[in-house]
This record gives sequence, structure tokens and C-alpha cells, in this order.
Amino acid sequence: MTQLRQMVLDELQRRNYAPITIKQYLRIIDDFGGYFGKPIEKLGPNHIRSYQAHLFRDRKLASRTVRQHVAALRFVFVKTLKRVYMLDYIPFPREERRLPVVLSQKEVTRLIESSSSLMHRAMLMTLYAAGVRRTEAANLKVADIDSKRMVLHVRQGKGRRDRDIPLSSKLLDVLRDYWRWMKPKTYFFPGTRNGWRADVPIHQR
Repeated sequence: MTQLRQMVLDELQRRNYAPITIKQYLRIIDDFGGYFGKPIEKLGPNHIRSYQAHLFRDRKLASRTVRQHVAALRFVFVKTLKRVYMLDYIPFPREERRLPVVLSQKEVTRLIESSSSLMHRAMLMTLYAAGVRRTEAANLKVADIDSKRMVLHVRQGKGRRDRDIPLSSKLLDVLRDYWRWMKPKTYFFPGTRNGWRADVPIHQR
């Protein structure tokens, strides 16, 4: 690990950034330095301008994804290297606003009914009926299913906040069937390790 990379990591951690954000920022920083084959400390406005154009032109990234790259680069140059003047050279691209694709009730029903296993069915119904994010569903624990109060406890969700979500009786019935079949221990949707089912959270992808 280079000295600058360690400095960035320390700065992110002391500001209490989420682990997933830290991972994304470090990956972006590595990509940026690797694209030019030089230490980031020796790169400047022209390199950033060229790199942003590369992200749109060659990698065909969406503006929202490029905005993540910009946030990471701003953190390196402004927060870590203390080059405040660089803000003018690392602009956020204009964000494209598109209407979301909303499935009809029949389409949602067909999607759920096409599940290849009870586990997939339970995951899809949890995502749809509870409105949780995929990372939240992946980290859901058995103890988070509160059938007495009829709520799902989401721990450290977006913004690292806890929240309770109403649990419908229909979703609870499916989750109970799934629990009897899978018998998960800690994580409600366990993942795999070395190709075998393990008591670890399923990968968010």
C-alpha cells in the first residue's frame, strides 16, 4: 500500500465513512493512478480532465457513476492532499434524470412466481413487499424478523441508520416457509464460502 493510499484510507476512516464507500473510493483511486501509470501526487488538472472524458467516451459510464469517481478524486486532492484549488478542476457532471421503470402488479406477480427456488422467492418478496435495498436484504438477520411486532428491523441501512419496516402477514408466511426449509442460523439469506453454504451474508449482487 502506497503512502498516499494509506493516508486516504486513514482520512476516510477517521471521518467514519461507510465500509462500502471506502472500498469504492480506493478502487477508483487505484484506477485513476493506474490509467496514467504515475503516482497520483504527480497528476494535475489536465490528467483529471482527460480521465473524466475517458470515463464517458471510452468506458461509456453513466453520469451517476462518473459522479462517484469525481467524489473520490475530490476527496484525494482536496481532503487528503489539501489542494483546495483543485475543486474548480474536478466538476461534477450534469446528472441525467430518467423516470424509473415501474412494474405492474401482474408483472411483479409473474416475476415472483418464476422464482427458481424458495430462497429466491423469499428474497424477491422481501425486496418488493418491504421495500428494502439489496444490501439491506443481504445483511438481514434471523433476529431481524420480528413477528410479534410485525416489523423488519433494518440495521445500519443507507446513511448507516436503523429503521423498522412494517411486515405483512403474506410476506411473513413466505419467510416462515423459507426458514423451515433453509434453517438459517445468523443471516436470513446465507451466502457461500468456497462453493459451500455458510453462515455469511449473501453477496449483494
